[in-house]
Amino acid sequence: MADPPVYDVIIVGAGSMGMSAGYQLAKRGVKTLLIDAFDPPHTQGSHHGEPRLIRHAYSGDPAYIDLALRAQVLWEEAEAESGAKLLVPSGVLNLADSGVYSFAGRLAEAEKRKVRVERLDAEEITRRWPVLNLPDSFEAMYEPDAGYLYSEQCITAYRRLALAHGAELLSDTPVLNVTAREGSVTVHTKNGDYHGAAAVLSAGAWFSSLSPFVSLPIKAVRKVVGWFESTPAFDAGKFPGFTLGTEEGGFYGFPSIGGAGLKIGRHDTGEEWKPGEGLAPFGSLESDEGDLRRVLEAYMPGAAGRLLKGAVCKYEHTPDEDFIIDRHPAFSNVLLAGGFSGHGFKFSSIVGEILADLASQGHTAQNITPFALSRFSTQPDQTQAKLILEGIE
Repeated sequence: MADPPVYDVIIVGAGSMGMSAGYQLAKRGVKTLLIDAFDPPHTQGSHHGEPRLIRHAYSGDPAYIDLALRAQVLWEEAEAESGAKLLVPSGVLNLADSGVYSFAGRLAEAEKRKVRVERLDAEEITRRWPVLNLPDSFEAMYEPDAGYLYSEQCITAYRRLALAHGAELLSDTPVLNVTAREGSVTVHTKNGDYHGAAAVLSAGAWFSSLSPFVSLPIKAVRKVVGWFESTPAFDAGKFPGFTLGTEEGGFYGFPSIGGAGLKIGRHDTGEEWKPGEGLAPFGSLESDEGDLRRVLEAYMPGAAGRLLKGAVCKYEHTPDEDFIIDRHPAFSNVLLAGGFSGHGFKFSSIVGEILADLASQGHTAQNITPFALSRFSTQPDQTQAKLILEGIE
């Protein structure tokens, strides 16, 4: 017989989504335990190396725009409650070669949902930001109300708030296994077993370490970012956050904050990584700096100075790059949140609220249908999953 639950909800993985969920649950009076293999915020996941973009005129399912707008409200609330500076309304300049990418769909959805956007041609872009070197084929969608989040400060703030509301946190506690039945979940760690009535699994790039209890179509990849010496025209307050769609690939970045240099990363490509493997440091591959420098030299030559810093982190991709927010296929008291595919941090405030809604009241007002696990046809049905998890097959 399983031991009786000690906690209402146990959260496995206290990074971006998990820490937000822990805060949301604890402030509702839910007895919550957060467990993380490291000491968040840390450098072993996807949240380090400030900052992260927050934008609202989103591509993909229209649900993303609604979630982004709610996320903005929640970040502002967290900033007010914590007293920490979390959000900078810098504007975000989305740039693309029209032969590679079109903003038409995003502009149409933004108009429907009253998101402020401006469509700019190459001439107008370079008039407003003359430091850019863009061919005539480029266009832009500028979001004046968008900006960036200080990711590590966000997690620190949620951690402090969650603990203040009564949540408990076990840091440096790797999870070895999870077992469950309806109404009971046991999380087995190197430091002992912990029992709850329900669980939230938000293990990020480490999700495969929870197999066979859950097997999600998530691939973790190594990603790099670099900070480059730049002219004052790229300083925060003068230059916005940006995305850049080119024949060379898809990139994103931030102005130079406090003299740190312009930060740029590449969204596509990446070497696959699995839990337990080492993560090659920045500079191990020629492409680490090379890909970033080449695109800066082509389009932002004033930001193509010497490399000031490089860092590596992890993406956790689903096949379609949409999120997974759903219940376990066999156990309704186990929630899954993963596959945030390099564009999820901005949503962690609202994902935490959604998970708290589902765990505490059984439903959420947000549309999470696009994030259902069932969209991947290889997932076993509930009966098959129970057979597998109970060791019958």
